[in-house]
Amino acid sequence: MPNLVFYDFETCSSNVSYGQIIQAAAVLVNDKFQELDRYEGRCRLSPGIIPEAMALIVNKTTPQILKETNLSHYQMIRQMMGKFNKWKNSIFIGWNNINFDREFLRRTLFKNLDYPYLTVTNGNEEGDLFNIARAAHLYYPGCIKTPISDKNNPVFKLDKLAPMNGINHDDAHSAISDVLATVEIAKILSKNAPNVWKSSLMTTNKDKTLQIIRSDLTFCTDFFYYGKSFPFILTFVCEHPQWGYPMCFDLKADPKFYFKLSINELRKELKKTPKVIRTIKQKKHPILMNSSYGVNFEKYKDIGVSKINERAELIRSNKEFINKVISILDDEASEKKDYESQEDIYPEESIYKEFTSKEDNAIMPSFHKADWKEKFLVLQKFKDQRLRYFGKKILYEESPESLPQDEYDSIHKEVSARVLSTNKENWNTIPRTYSEIDTLRNKFKDDKDKLNFLDQINIFIEELAKKYEMTS
Repeated sequence: MPNLVFYDFETCSSNVSYGQIIQAAAVLVNDKFQELDRYEGRCRLSPGIIPEAMALIVNKTTPQILKETNLSHYQMIRQMMGKFNKWKNSIFIGWNNINFDREFLRRTLFKNLDYPYLTVTNGNEEGDLFNIARAAHLYYPGCIKTPISDKNNPVFKLDKLAPMNGINHDDAHSAISDVLATVEIAKILSKNAPNVWKSSLMTTNKDKTLQIIRSDLTFCTDFFYYGKSFPFILTFVCEHPQWGYPMCFDLKADPKFYFKLSINELRKELKKTPKVIRTIKQKKHPILMNSSYGVNFEKYKDIGVSKINERAELIRSNKEFINKVISILDDEASEKKDYESQEDIYPEESIYKEFTSKEDNAIMPSFHKADWKEKFLVLQKFKDQRLRYFGKKILYEESPESLPQDEYDSIHKEVSARVLSTNKENWNTIPRTYSEIDTLRNKFKDDKDKLNFLDQINIFIEELAKKYEMTS
C-alpha cells in the first residue's frame, strides 16, 4: 500500500477561486499510520484579498497574524510544494478535501504558475475520509461515535467527531490539529470498518474506479441527502457522452418499464426524482461496495439478489435502451454548454474551461527559478494569457519594483476597483465584509470575545479601504 498524505488548509474565505490559503499542514504516514514527515506553514494576507470575517473567527486568525506573519503567500506555496513534490506515489487525503481543500489547492497552484493537478499525477492518488466515514457509518453503524442532529441524523463535523471518539482536538480549525485528528479517525475506521477502508483504497484513482463500475455486474454505493446516507445498488449503463461520468441504473426500479418508452417519454422519466439513472463522479472518491451490502436495506431486501442480477443483465444487454440514454444525456449537455458559453469567465474561474498546454507547463519551473528582475521576461514566453496575468499578479504582490510601471499601475487599478466595488461580485469586497461584520455583530451580540474580534477585523478592513481609496 502507498503512503498517505493527510492535509488541511485554513483559508480567509470559503471562495475557492478568489480566496487565499493562510495556513497549511500535512502529515505523511505509512500504511500503519506511522508518521514519516510533516509540513506546517502560515502566511500573510496578499494584496487585493479581502477576508471573510466568519472565516477568520472560525480559524482564529487575527488581523495581526494576517499582517505580520513572516512568509508571504507565494513563499508558503513554494515551500509547501517543495515538500509535496518529495511525497510522490502517495494518496492525498483529508476531511471533505475533495470538495474544498483539493479545489483550493488546484486553483492556488494554477494562480501561482504551478501544475494544478498535483494530487492525481506524479504517481499520486486522492481520497476523502469524509466519504469513508459516511459509508462506514452506513454499513457498520457502530464503527464510530457521531453526534446526532435535531432531525435525528448523524453529524460528521470533524470538531464534533474527534472528542466523541476520544481524540484530542483542543485546537480545532488549526490546520495541523485538523490533520492529526483526521489521521486518528482514519485509524478507527480502518480497524472498525475494515471492508469499507479496503474498498475506499480501490477508488482513489478515477480510471480504476471506472473500471470497477464497468466490470462488476452490480455494486453498492451511497448517496447523501436530507442529512443521511442512503445505499443504492446500481449497474453500469454508459459513460456520459460529454463528461465521461459513469451513468448507472438504480436496480430497485424495474427496467422493463423504461424499455417500452419512446425517447421523448424516457427523457421525461429520467428528469423525475428520485433519479433512476444516477451519476457516479469517479474523480470524487466514491465508495463502492459489493452489492450484498445493499440487499440488507429496505427496498432492495424484498427484491432479492437473484432479481437484482436479472435486472442488471437485462440493462447491460439492451443496446437500444443504452443508446436512448446516451442520446438524451448528449442533448442535455449540449444545451447546458450553449448556455454556459454565453457567460463571462474571469481567469481565476477558468481552470476547467481550458487546460494549460504542455509547452506552457514546461516554462513554469523557470519562472520560479528566475530572479525577481528576470521573472517578467520569463512571463513573455507563456502563450496562455491567463498565465501571464497570474505572473504579473505574483510580481505585484511580491516584488512590485520588478514590474514595468505601466503594468503595475494597470494591475493596481484593477485590484482597487475589485475590492472597493459595491456591486455583487464573484469575489469578496470591502463593502461586503462591512455588511458581514454588521450581521455577525447582531448574531454574536451576547459574546464579548467575538464582538471584540469583529472590532479588530473592522479596523483592519478600514485600513485596507483607506489604502485602496487613496490609490484608486
